[in-house]
Amino acid sequence: MVAASKMRKAQERMRAGRPYGEKIRAICANLSHANPEYRHPFLAEHGEMKRIGAVVITTDKGLCGGLNTNLLRLVLQQMREWSEKKIDSQVTAIGNKGLGFFSRAGAKIVSQATHLGDQPHLDALIGPLKVQLDAFISGDIDAVYLCYNKFINTMKQEPQVMQLLPLADDRLDRTDPSHDWDYLYEPDAATVLDDLLLRYVESVIYQAVAENMSCEQSARMVAMKAASDNAKKVIDDLQLTYNKARQAAITKELSEIVGGAAAV
Repeated sequence: MVAASKMRKAQERMRAGRPYGEKIRAICANLSHANPEYRHPFLAEHGEMKRIGAVVITTDKGLCGGLNTNLLRLVLQQMREWSEKKIDSQVTAIGNKGLGFFSRAGAKIVSQATHLGDQPHLDALIGPLKVQLDAFISGDIDAVYLCYNKFINTMKQEPQVMQLLPLADDRLDRTDPSHDWDYLYEPDAATVLDDLLLRYVESVIYQAVAENMSCEQSARMVAMKAASDNAKKVIDDLQLTYNKARQAAITKELSEIVGGAAAV
């Protein structure tokens, strides 16, 4: 019941953030094509992949079924594929479960964020995320991937591993590609694009955290309902076993009494 109440609030928060994310994505798409003479570092390909950063979003608490297990299994498989290609990886862990998993696995953890509560705050996410963004801009890593659970519906959540940086063209699809937009920049194009694309990346991270929290509450509600149903079934089975044992004991006592009376 608690998870069901929190789930509704988490879903409302997730849906409330979607219009902002869609609008800033459309603006960034138009701006990235409107000013080709300035190429933002987030849009630049680094060539050969040698090191990759992964931002992994998990929950702080358990009791939510296989939500974290499915995501971490997918991320571990992806990291093994990178390792086979001689690509190193570093991790930003958002959530206690992911932090504990990667600490035990011996992965390189460069930043972390835990105890986000029931409502995510962007201030708590900017610091750990900035470590990966600065590493990408400086060339220490060649790509940044975002790993989280995508909310489909109450009964279904899908683990996702998507490329966050460099921003691919399919992530910045223009809503109307038939014509190009022209803008006047104040004070200049570099200042506007630097700030706007940073806000876009932050909005993607915030939306991913909000979706993951919706998945967490949905999965916990389903898992706890299944646990309650299983507990009731176990109680019924034990009650039946107890009644059978009690009936057998009573029958045995009656038999001994009748046998004793007949012997007298």
